[in-house]
Amino acid sequence: MSKQIAVRLPDELVEFVDEAVASGVGRSRAAVVTRALERERRCAIAERDARILACTGPDPELEGLAEYAARRPLGLG
Repeated sequence: MSKQIAVRLPDELVEFVDEAVASGVGRSRAAVVTRALERERRCAIAERDARILACTGPDPELEGLAEYAARRPLGLG
């Protein structure tokens, strides 16, 4: 399920979104914004997990996964 919302964005962000659509990075404005928000959500979850790990100490079962994730690029896609 999805909901339609209205947001106001600065002109330069709208231009960025429109350029992304024009270049084929996203098929629509909604797709570009959705991708950016999903990335932001993943970052927030990762930050939360890092805080938990810092408080509880390393988990031997997850160390390999953490090392793999640390080597992954954070770019688009």
